[in-house]
Amino acid sequence: MQTTEATQTPVRGAQPWPLSVAAYHVLGEAGLIPKNTELLYGFVYYKRPKSPFHSFLLQALHDLLIRAISSSCIVRTEQPLTCANSEPEPDLAVVAGRKEDFRQEHPRTAELVIEICLTSHDYDRAKLRACAGAGVKESWLVLGPERQIEVHRQPAGDRFAERVVFGPGGRVVSATAPKFSVDLDALFAK
Repeated sequence: MQTTEATQTPVRGAQPWPLSVAAYHVLGEAGLIPKNTELLYGFVYYKRPKSPFHSFLLQALHDLLIRAISSSCIVRTEQPLTCANSEPEPDLAVVAGRKEDFRQEHPRTAELVIEICLTSHDYDRAKLRACAGAGVKESWLVLGPERQIEVHRQPAGDRFAERVVFGPGGRVVSATAPKFSVDLDALFAK
């Protein structure tokens, strides 16, 4: 696997002390973890501020999801997904269950995860390993500058076995929420 900034240790040659998900929670509740962070592979990363275009795409996809998912699932926006050594906060996640099911702990998997990538391609792509390892059935990277959606399906270990890229003129239909489809030209229209 090619290493990216999000999966490299902070200082070459140093022995880092990665955090577990449990330690991340305890330190966060004690106010010792800064806000607007997420845990990836034992390291705490700041989340980037959202541009207006990012917020637009998030709202547009959220609205489409709400109309398309079954009553046995919920849509979570920028909320934690607890994985083995990570706790990413995907832009959108479709999770089986009711909101009351997650009163005591965060979901450990999802039917569908969507990350919007405008300037954070490598960072968001690095999250795919955590999602596959958690058994997320389908993961989308919405590549704004390219006007594409990269779809990853069939988790197998810490990878997805299937990767398909949809570009302008295309339509993506979710395998896990078949009523959820996105017309790329409409989504990226100026």
